Amino acid sequence: MSRFIEQTNGRRGSLANTVIAAEGPASPMASSYERELRAVLAGSPAGVRAVTRSCTELERARAMQVVQRPFLVVRVAGSGMDGSGDLIALRGDLCFPIEVKTRADKKVYFSGQTQDQLDAMKEIGEKCGLMPLYAHRLKGVRGDSWRIFRIETSTLTGRLATLSKRIPSLPLTRTGNPHLDWDQGLPLHQFLGVVCRTSEESGLSRLVEEALAINMEVEAVIEPEPKALPAWMDRFRA
Repeated sequence: MSRFIEQTNGRRGSLANTVIAAEGPASPMASSYERELRAVLAGSPAGVRAVTRSCTELERARAMQVVQRPFLVVRVAGSGMDGSGDLIALRGDLCFPIEVKTRADKKVYFSGQTQDQLDAMKEIGEKCGLMPLYAHRLKGVRGDSWRIFRIETSTLTGRLATLSKRIPSLPLTRTGNPHLDWDQGLPLHQFLGVVCRTSEESGLSRLVEEALAINMEVEAVIEPEPKALPAWMDRFRA
């Protein structure tokens, strides 16, 4: 029987620092990249800083919004063949099964077990009205190394239906098969900015504005008004 283990990042009982891991008797250790993404989605400030270390201040500020609106993150044991993916992120009316892929290549093609995983996640998404996601981490790249894709489904409603317009679906090959192409994905900091907004119409949150105000000093330059010339200099004008 699976058991749930609460893991906290220094402060017990804080949702922003809590991850629930569902482990079976022989559950393998989560990869370092799964732990990296878990820490970010759970709203750990240290986790967000770690993945945005080489990002711009604006990108880091957008990602930091998740600290105020964190997810409860469940790590799923097994290979994801049941359609649950590697992680499940939950918050309010949002629930994302997430399959994590880490590669040194920008493009990832599905076949065999990975194709079965994709099919299972799509089936679960259709049955349960969920938006399954792929999180593709590219190795050896500076800046935001994560890209987010959604699996195309037809049963989304409410907030998920609105978000589906902002998150790209898996691109198709020339033969019409879904695959991962890092260049076509949504950067993680932009994904966090989208799912952590209080409304679709709102711009940068107050958190972002405060972060930008701290890291960017803007000096206003006021042009002085030209002084009037003395009357005696009028005769020198052409």
